[in-house]
Amino acid sequence: MNRLTEQKIILITQKTRLENLIKRYNTAGQAKFYVESHGGSFDDYILEDKLYKAAVKKTVGFAETYGRLQVVDRDFVPNFIFGEKDLVVVVGRDGLVANTLKYLGSQKLIGINPDPDRWDGVLLPFKADDVSKIIPETVNNIRQVKSVTFAEAKLNDGQSIIGVNDIFIGQRTHVSARYELSIGSLKETQSSSGIIVSTGLGATGWLKSILAGAEGISRYYQGSSLFKPEMNFGCDSRYLYYTVREPYPSNSTGAQMVFGKIEEKESLSITSYMPENGVIFSDGMEQDFLEFNSGTTAEIGVCQKCGNMVV
Repeated sequence: MNRLTEQKIILITQKTRLENLIKRYNTAGQAKFYVESHGGSFDDYILEDKLYKAAVKKTVGFAETYGRLQVVDRDFVPNFIFGEKDLVVVVGRDGLVANTLKYLGSQKLIGINPDPDRWDGVLLPFKADDVSKIIPETVNNIRQVKSVTFAEAKLNDGQSIIGVNDIFIGQRTHVSARYELSIGSLKETQSSSGIIVSTGLGATGWLKSILAGAEGISRYYQGSSLFKPEMNFGCDSRYLYYTVREPYPSNSTGAQMVFGKIEEKESLSITSYMPENGVIFSDGMEQDFLEFNSGTTAEIGVCQKCGNMVV
């Protein structure tokens, strides 16, 4: 095949809901029976699958004529070795962008929304129809690239984990997490449903849902509105926000340090008081976690590493 360039393009894809159902139930017929017997619409799964595959096909159609294309399923991303000059194109949901960014270095990432009517696409500014314009502009350095700030949790045993959207610290089950929280001169022992530390990129995700719930409760009881992060809390902001979920005040635990800002040169220190099942994971990937049990301290702050997202 004649290519326009020798640029290496890595296309990241993910399985659709339909593909996952067929994998689970062996055939499309059995998957359809399962969905419809529970009152769901199987037609919606078919439509989503059709639109996703059409977007991938269109992206592949241009990318393989422009450069050296390699298609990688999301399941293989954690172990995939990206070249320093690779251009990474993601076709999928917002979460796929976040879960890909953490494994990149200086590589640029282009997010393609395969189904704008279905997905908000906060991290997916382009459609498949745009690839013939966006890819050459990115390769030729005439497309704007935005820096993406990551969060990082470092444990006192040397382990660490990076969060593109957010980092969760708490129990792997629904029982209360117990720990000591400190930042600057403030310190408090708490019992809660865990802590979320959010980046600017993740401000429209888990952080947004927590604040929306808290604001609704505040309005109901007080007729007031809670503090919200400033509107310019963008993906390149060099600070983080932490929120404590459902803090429980008691004789031995407090509920004063429930929301705050972590500046670039600061860190949020958390010491585990949990004998077992304490965890730290990032970006909703619960299976990829660090153990966070008694005797472990985590320092959470802005990561030195950044992502590069094409906008």
